[in-house]
Amino acid sequence: MNKDRMISNFIEMVKIHSPSLGEKEYSDYLIEILKKLGLEIYLDEGYKVYGGTAPTIFAKLKGQTTGEGITLAAHTDVVEPSKNTNPLIDGDIIKTDGTTTLGGDDKAGIASIIEVLRTIIEENIEHEDIYLILTPCEENGMLGSKNINWDNVPKHMIPAKDVIVIDNSGKAGLIAHTAPSRYNFKIIFKGRKAHAGIEPEKGINAIQLASIAISTMKMGRIDELTTSNLGSIESMFPSNVVADLCVVTGEIRGHSIDTILETLDIYEKCCSVATNSFGGEYSFEKICDFPTLKPLDDLKFANKFAKIYEDLGVTTKLQIIGGGSDSNIFAEKGYNSIIVGVGMENVHTVNESLDTRELIKTTEAIIKYIKKI
Repeated sequence: MNKDRMISNFIEMVKIHSPSLGEKEYSDYLIEILKKLGLEIYLDEGYKVYGGTAPTIFAKLKGQTTGEGITLAAHTDVVEPSKNTNPLIDGDIIKTDGTTTLGGDDKAGIASIIEVLRTIIEENIEHEDIYLILTPCEENGMLGSKNINWDNVPKHMIPAKDVIVIDNSGKAGLIAHTAPSRYNFKIIFKGRKAHAGIEPEKGINAIQLASIAISTMKMGRIDELTTSNLGSIESMFPSNVVADLCVVTGEIRGHSIDTILETLDIYEKCCSVATNSFGGEYSFEKICDFPTLKPLDDLKFANKFAKIYEDLGVTTKLQIIGGGSDSNIFAEKGYNSIIVGVGMENVHTVNESLDTRELIKTTEAIIKYIKKI
């Protein structure tokens, strides 16, 4: 592999503005590179459903040997503020001037993928089919992966079931294999409006109903693998009006769907008790934002990749993580994902940095894995 070329490519990419819903310029840039490398490309137009600007890029480098192949995945959007990124090199560390995010999440992953492809092609390394899935809008609720029209993907472009997602924060050697599902909930409390100073007795305060219900809900860590959090409480009324509407939103995430649903049932009972005791009404909405990610092969794939790292002298750690990613969405389609680190630190902040030594290690590991399968 050409380390300097990969780092130079990364720096070039982070200068291209590609926020969620605005990845077109960067997507066009990547499509051109992949075409020059000789990959076959299919562009999914799911972005039209949610008002985006860039497709999910499916690409394939046909192999010379038979087998299931391997899929490499990353996302093309970055967290704001990211316009006019000024990358600064400090030894092995790349960071910004502190006014923007760096975009290592996930352009470091894409830099790794491009260098893997270039190295495989230039060194004439025999390999099985290599597939790519590069998604837009991952940072905005995984909208890109959620809206892929899988029925339209050409059969020969359907990616291999084992997926290396190059999108884990932290060092090389970190291999995430399990992640929780997340359910969002929305509770609408309805009371009765009245003048707060003249006849408050005629009113039922929806904010008070919400407060009573929330006070009896267990929040934070529910158990070892389940968490809950409130995101907003909205009720905009002047102080001289008994508020008749209050909207509460939150989330529960966990590795057991049964536990998530049981907790949501308990929350709904809290709402019922509050409204039955003081009057008023409520409605309770819940929706699965993304499913769980679990290994489909008893960690065989994760351990196989860990062995590659260890052969390179990289300490490994298999991880159960608390966040969601495209891997969760792919899991519903039967994909078996691992999420590997490339040296990203302090992601989603203007203090974000990338340790290029870790980027190099993971890129070397992917190349070695492809040689062995």
